[in-house]
Amino acid sequence: MSAAAGLRRQVVMTMSAVTLAVVLLCVLGSYAFYALLLTFHPASVSDSWMPSSVELAWVMITLVLALLIAVYVATRLSRRILPPLDSVAISLRQLAQGDLSARASADDRALHEAAQLVHDFNATAQRLERMAQERAFWSAAIAHELRTPVTILSGRLQGLSDGVFEPSAAMLASLMTQVEGLTRLIDDLRVLGLQESGHLQLQLQTTCLAGEIRSMVLAVEPALQASGMALTLDLADQPVLCDPVRIRQALLALLENAMQHAQPGALHVAASVRAGMCTVRVEDSGPGVDAELAPRIFDAFQRGELARARRAGGSGLGLAVVQAIAQAHGGQARCLAGSRGGAAFELSWPA
Repeated sequence: MSAAAGLRRQVVMTMSAVTLAVVLLCVLGSYAFYALLLTFHPASVSDSWMPSSVELAWVMITLVLALLIAVYVATRLSRRILPPLDSVAISLRQLAQGDLSARASADDRALHEAAQLVHDFNATAQRLERMAQERAFWSAAIAHELRTPVTILSGRLQGLSDGVFEPSAAMLASLMTQVEGLTRLIDDLRVLGLQESGHLQLQLQTTCLAGEIRSMVLAVEPALQASGMALTLDLADQPVLCDPVRIRQALLALLENAMQHAQPGALHVAASVRAGMCTVRVEDSGPGVDAELAPRIFDAFQRGELARARRAGGSGLGLAVVQAIAQAHGGQARCLAGSRGGAAFELSWPA
């Protein structure tokens, strides 16, 4: 039942109770009044259509009592309904003026429906405030990520233009690395934006997941070896329904995350299908992820210790892209404690 329907029901029930009380007062009170009057003072009962002074006094007393009952009940009901609604109205005005910290309040006397309305408003205001904070954080974080490659490109190109630097294959390769980093950042932001708006389209098809993983691992194997990673595979050859391009993108992000943040050692990649769920698991040898950080590890720009992340590189969007791809497949991504002392990242979706 909605809050408006609940309030309407409460008002109808209260007014019905007031009407019933007034009717009972008039009917039963009249019976009692005339019974007493006929017993103790029968001469006061009028024989014509004009009431006697005693009867007029009774009519006035009944009217006053009915009005007192109505005023009392209306006052009690208004105290339980109006203050929460006034608080919501004031907070809405503050919210419209840009004060996202505005919150409504309701005391213990408020009706359940009015209190629920206050709770829902506060939850909405809190979400709006959090979204505004996240938008500000995203703007600052994206500007921070773009500043380094753009500064490097600008400096190098200006140096080449002024003749400070001599064109060379190494310098051009360095510039291409920065351009590739910008392209990757833009693509990650696009994936996250599409997923946030519900427009991340998938090209689902029956895929040999083991073959896709082997081809991706083969492409990044030199980089894995350079990072000191000893790769082991445990892949099920069962075909699954997925978007192979997006799954490769997610797996690449998980492998790059391991190369950037995990210590050299064993890196285990597994794929399995159990109970109708397909799971891709990447497990490293350490140092693992703090328990406090694990629930937020898939948030954008969430990279634990910032200094360590800066030395390792990366934009901080890789794991957020993994979660976006998992959710687009109807699944989820999780960070668990691995059996080898490190972190295990799982990407799972309905097979």
